[in-house]
Amino acid sequence: MTEAWWKEAVVYQVYPASFQDSNGDGWGDIKGIISRLDYLEHLGVDILWVSPMYKSPQADMGYDIADYKAIDPMYGTLEDVDTLIAELKKRGMKLMMDLVVNHTSDQHAWFLESRSSRTNDKRSWYIWKPPRRDENGQPLPPNNWSQILGEANSAWTYDSKTDEYYLCLFTPEQPDLNWENPEVRAAVHDVMNFWLERGACGYRMDVINLISKDQRFPDADPVLGPGSKYHPGRKYYVNGPRMHEYLQEIKHKVLNKHGAITVGEMPGVSDIDEILRTVKSGTGELNMIFIFDLVDIDNVPGKVRMTLRDWSIKDLRRIVSKWQRAMLENDGWNSVFCENHDNPRSVSRYTDDSDVYRTYGATLLALMQTTLNGTLFVYQGEELGMRNFPKSWDPLKDYKDIESINFWKKNLALYGDNPEQLAEQRKVLEKKARDHARTPMQWNPGPNAGFCNRDVKPWMRVNDDYKEVNAEKQASDAGDDLSVWQFWQRGLANRKEHKDVFIYGDYEVLGPESEEIFAYLRKGKQGGSWIVLLNFSGKQIEWFIPDEIKIEGWMAGNYTAKKPEKSLQKAVTLKPWEGVLGKCSA
Repeated sequence: MTEAWWKEAVVYQVYPASFQDSNGDGWGDIKGIISRLDYLEHLGVDILWVSPMYKSPQADMGYDIADYKAIDPMYGTLEDVDTLIAELKKRGMKLMMDLVVNHTSDQHAWFLESRSSRTNDKRSWYIWKPPRRDENGQPLPPNNWSQILGEANSAWTYDSKTDEYYLCLFTPEQPDLNWENPEVRAAVHDVMNFWLERGACGYRMDVINLISKDQRFPDADPVLGPGSKYHPGRKYYVNGPRMHEYLQEIKHKVLNKHGAITVGEMPGVSDIDEILRTVKSGTGELNMIFIFDLVDIDNVPGKVRMTLRDWSIKDLRRIVSKWQRAMLENDGWNSVFCENHDNPRSVSRYTDDSDVYRTYGATLLALMQTTLNGTLFVYQGEELGMRNFPKSWDPLKDYKDIESINFWKKNLALYGDNPEQLAEQRKVLEKKARDHARTPMQWNPGPNAGFCNRDVKPWMRVNDDYKEVNAEKQASDAGDDLSVWQFWQRGLANRKEHKDVFIYGDYEVLGPESEEIFAYLRKGKQGGSWIVLLNFSGKQIEWFIPDEIKIEGWMAGNYTAKKPEKSLQKAVTLKPWEGVLGKCSA
């Protein structure tokens, strides 16, 4: 396997609105990020991925971009970005930008021109279609596709001035670009070159597999049932007919000459062959993609994201093992992640976030991620074990995300007079809302968790537990056990020290499927064999060591800062949410 700097990098995602406010407006900014770079360096971060900070009306927290070459004044200036890049470089770190080019803001100059008339030169830069008509001649959307961030709504918005609809898969404020138009593609290439030449090292590419649409724009299958007017049209735009062509063009015209790191956000696809077309070494278009199987584990299959189903550790084991083996056997590359700005907190989702077990659950997930093959992505606050905010928070007042607002609005309309059904839908909101990942970073036990000054109201409420869960407390913890932050710091250092094993080594799942234990072996050409045991349950479990596994010693665990004292033969007893790492003989 070929080694590369981007394979070994630890990427840390910053959600800029919630990271650090420096100017007293309750909104995070670039100077705030700069003020925390020493913290990130000390943790072991190599690349800083910052979610969009471009000029934007903020209809979808910056994922609706009005100017790709300007910074929103809420975050700072272009000069601030230059300073950020320079300060990162001083620390041996790099900046990754967030590329959002499936759609723009409806306030982007391109779209303002496009909607001005049917004959405007930029009309064909977006996807416009004539309406269908009802029996009274009133306009209807061209097809039945639903919005991704609000499936009760059409993915088409009517423009009365020109009597046509434009496609907007996410929200009406985010019209989709028409990638069939070569002028659009050239403009995207220009934007990419602009930031790479300014010093960015690469891109996280937002929903990049949605850029090619089936040009027939047929109706979607009625998967949401007869009660729904609109339905997901995923099969007509996820990994669409010309996607690979467009990505190859980006690779050859932009990426290759800069040696850029790329990670594609590609929801809705889990076919191994199709993903390998994108990430296979040499022939693929991108370095890696975010495979969503793990963060979709509790979605109802075939339905939308804001649904819930039961899952088991067997499901997690199968998902992780599928992609570890697929990339190793086919010369592809994984991204390793459990959190991002679009998902709830991992400690709440996959483990037990109670006061008793939160630390163990968070460090269990850290042990898993730091010992898997692929480029590792850590989301802000994950290194502290930040958890979902309390169920008592008010959906109408405390939730800020457009998806949550649309979800709750839809369910109030559907079940306002049915308390039982509404309570079920509230459970979905409490468990799955993107808002959980977007609360302000918890820096210290002071006012507003150190995110902003005492006399400033943060843009979003700080999680109630900040006095106990914060960076200052965890980074300075001198107890017998490691804090979540200290465990992550040690795990990242160990991963780099033994990169032959944990980044580039072989992977083998161990033992029969279990309702509680996930066990695997990592092997390096020089670094030998290591065993990882993870107890994904709140029970004490005995795990029987396979005869062929010879454990020399347990090197690390999440219940002690020292080497765990565990049996080396026959059976190992694991406490609730305990994880251990052992060295094996050849």
